[in-house]
Amino acid sequence: MSHTLGLRQAQKQKTRQALLDAALGLLEEQSLSSLGLREVTRAVGVAPTAFYRHFRSTADLGVALVEEALGSLHPMIRTIVSSVGDSDRRIERAVELIAGHVETHPAHVRFIARERHGGVQSVRKAIQDQLALFAEEVKEALAKDPLSEGWNDDDLLMLAHLYVDQMLITASLFLDALDSPQDERHRVAQAATRRMRLISIGREHWLD
Repeated sequence: MSHTLGLRQAQKQKTRQALLDAALGLLEEQSLSSLGLREVTRAVGVAPTAFYRHFRSTADLGVALVEEALGSLHPMIRTIVSSVGDSDRRIERAVELIAGHVETHPAHVRFIARERHGGVQSVRKAIQDQLALFAEEVKEALAKDPLSEGWNDDDLLMLAHLYVDQMLITASLFLDALDSPQDERHRVAQAATRRMRLISIGREHWLD
């Protein structure tokens, strides 16, 4: 009996992931608000009624995509903020990690970039909640840095949001340059590095 239940659970998870993958592919060319569940189930080859065994609506599916796209990024964020070395080296490492993530997961990055200000309120909120978690993680790391001595929590959180926003902008720019020549991607990396350095310079003199 337990073996049968295990097989059923595995198949259910496989179908759920297939629905997510199909939706992500369809969302390459459209927004979530225009996506129909029949499109998704047709792409997977299951009946429309099967959709409701996994998601309450396309909005619910969108929230699951947000968790898939952003939830897995927390280890990368922790790696960026805990990188050893001087400020310039940490910034360069951050840009390298972002570029690598965009190359590996372009569809997820495109989905977040489009839906962050899209028409589905629950998905916008899910994105905002994940970004707020990122900012809190960055703030905690910044608070441990000797450069943060004398900073209050509000200012540290403001700085964390600046870094997170810049990471998102950088990801979008790398996405736009994904099929461009190498020198264009290099230009994007240089510009992103300069912007993050500017934030760091402002940080060094904030308490002046």
